[in-house]
Amino acid sequence: MTILSGKFFDGKALQYFAAETPDTAVKDQLARLSKAIARLLPEGNYYENGSSLNQVYAHPYDRVLHAWVSVLELRDFETLEHTKRVTALSVDLARYMGMSEDQLVHMGRGALLHDIGKLGIPDEILQKPGPLTSEEREIMEQHPVFAYLMLSPIEFLHPALDIPLSHHEKWDGTGYPYGLEKSDIPLTARIFSIIDVWDALNSIRPYRPAPWPRTKIINYLKGESGTHFDPKVVEAFMDLIHENSH
Repeated sequence: MTILSGKFFDGKALQYFAAETPDTAVKDQLARLSKAIARLLPEGNYYENGSSLNQVYAHPYDRVLHAWVSVLELRDFETLEHTKRVTALSVDLARYMGMSEDQLVHMGRGALLHDIGKLGIPDEILQKPGPLTSEEREIMEQHPVFAYLMLSPIEFLHPALDIPLSHHEKWDGTGYPYGLEKSDIPLTARIFSIIDVWDALNSIRPYRPAPWPRTKIINYLKGESGTHFDPKVVEAFMDLIHENSH
């Protein structure tokens, strides 16, 4: 799909995504949120070349993004602290794989905002304790699209949107929302996806009373190499956690 080629930040693409949003009330809510955040974050390019990642995150604009994520965590308790952990570890893995400091800034922002589209998911679906119906799952799987709809009007976030939009795509093409495969999935999203699963399996969830043992998680991630995950990213992550096994 051409709008997912890295050049999808235009009005036509935004209209396309808005047309696919299944609920008019959700569309209106996302539009209001987008306008509100756009008023807080200025249009135009805003890149802190030469700054360290910590300096970038100290900027008031990024503190606004953190505050926005906190709103999501109030609705979805399952994500409490998850966002902070996956953001830090995603940046670590991206740095280990050779990304520049400027790229790491966008990696961090994308990881921070990866689930922001869940603000557009109704509470009865987002907070449902049991399994979702097929119709509910279809709506839940639109949260990457909702994230794009919310964030794309903010120009300085454009380089960070690959993660919110594509972090549920899978290497073998069986992911969502667009079934991208292999290198069609942006590298930042491929890096983030393994971190997201690693953290989920290391955490207590309503459907899992205890984290998996570390060895079981490692074996699972290795087993998903070439299906869910990019094999090169799996290899790099295994090397990283081995080096930091202490």
